Amino acid sequence: HDTKGRPLVGAAVGVKGDFLERTEALLEAGTDAIVVDIAHGHSENAISTVKNIKKAFPNCELIAGNVATAQGTEDLIKAGVDAVKVGVGSGSICITRVITGSGVPQLTAVLDCAEIGKKYDIPIISDGGTRTSGDATKALAAGASSVMLGSMLGGTDESPGSTISKNGKRYKIYRGMASLAAARGRKSKETGLIDLGDDLNDYVAEGVEAFVPYKGSVTDILTQITGGIRSGLSYCGGHTIEQMQENAEFIKMSGAGFAESKPHDVDLM
Repeated sequence: HDTKGRPLVGAAVGVKGDFLERTEALLEAGTDAIVVDIAHGHSENAISTVKNIKKAFPNCELIAGNVATAQGTEDLIKAGVDAVKVGVGSGSICITRVITGSGVPQLTAVLDCAEIGKKYDIPIISDGGTRTSGDATKALAAGASSVMLGSMLGGTDESPGSTISKNGKRYKIYRGMASLAAARGRKSKETGLIDLGDDLNDYVAEGVEAFVPYKGSVTDILTQITGGIRSGLSYCGGHTIEQMQENAEFIKMSGAGFAESKPHDVDLM
């Protein structure tokens, strides 16, 4: 919470057009952190945007990403960011690796980027690939200071969109910002047109639109996630995330080891 007891709020801006005007408006509205949020954060556009925002608003808390390499992390840090968001192609509705052939497995990316973050005392945010509280625990143990969640919270009451029924079950729609549906929504807002005709014929989507099961209140989900992380800390002999990071050891798990990690040889109720 901030000094007034309000929940902390972050807001994203892009790298084109009026990002400085948007940043100013968001800061005036009380936003606690600005996020330069694009698919390829290790680009000239992203680095230039970070420098321009920090020059105009030197006291603003600035997060930027996404990157998946140590060099990308270091370049953003040198540009002036206060935190780096890590993850390329690991999200549940992301198809960047399939479409472009680019990306890094999430745990590897966090390990590499966190090493640079530790060098400069800049926090790393693990964004994508978190399906369970165990995944979140491993990301934190690998050096991330926090974990960004999408699909795990997408089916909750607090997520955007309506609840729909399909084959007797309740769902919410969850889509990637690089999906065709999201691109159509942005284009429609820009142009004021509902029928965009052939405007998006050349758009190559790097995300999909999907159904996620309805889960009820986000409070219950967060309770399960934080409980799992706390237990993970204890298994690593730590009372804090920092202690877990010092104590954690990673091993390579075989397919057989993964199979025995889940319920087996029983009929689940």
